[in-house]
Amino acid sequence: KDLLLSVRPTNEKKDVGAKLCLKRTREGKTYVEKLTEVQIQTSDVHSGMMQLDNLMECAARARSVASTKMNAQSSRSHSVFMLHLRGHNEESNASVQGVLNLCDLAGSERLDRSGVGSDAKRLRETQAINKSLSCLGDVFNALATGATHIPYRNSKLTHLLQDCLSGDGKALMFVNLSPTLRSSNESRCSLRFAQRVNAVELGKATKHIQYSSLKKRS
Repeated sequence: KDLLLSVRPTNEKKDVGAKLCLKRTREGKTYVEKLTEVQIQTSDVHSGMMQLDNLMECAARARSVASTKMNAQSSRSHSVFMLHLRGHNEESNASVQGVLNLCDLAGSERLDRSGVGSDAKRLRETQAINKSLSCLGDVFNALATGATHIPYRNSKLTHLLQDCLSGDGKALMFVNLSPTLRSSNESRCSLRFAQRVNAVELGKATKHIQYSSLKKRS
């Protein structure tokens, strides 16, 4: 689901409802075809930051949420916000680029506690969330053990995050725990997951620098 579809100009909304597909560029980078891209104002820092905040708020409003027995506002899907950064040094004609992925993972659910088992739509959402989290755990296990094959393509989530979970990037994860005693089993599972992630070493991130052959004229 494109969470920024509402900010598109009217004449560019012809792809509303179109299926989003993951593709790879010639350089081997993952991207989402037909996903909304917005140019951020960089000439004025204050205006640019306000624009970025507004976009993130817009995406948060468009995200699918629902009430369950465990959470009044339960996220029914994962959310990935991709910020593409580019810089240019006029003295050396060097250009650098990178992507910051802000990923908010929906928490795994137990059907007996969330109470969504009787709702077919919510049940499918729960199954999709749990399956993708399981696939993410498989990727972390493979990375931690130095496996020759990393199962990035077992889910759309891990396929999309392949670039930042490979040796080409760096990753930082925060795990949120519930303070209630009733949620102790879920908290233990979350801590075990975090322990597996902590065992992963991605290595040194790679800088993408390009030098232009054009010289600046005086």
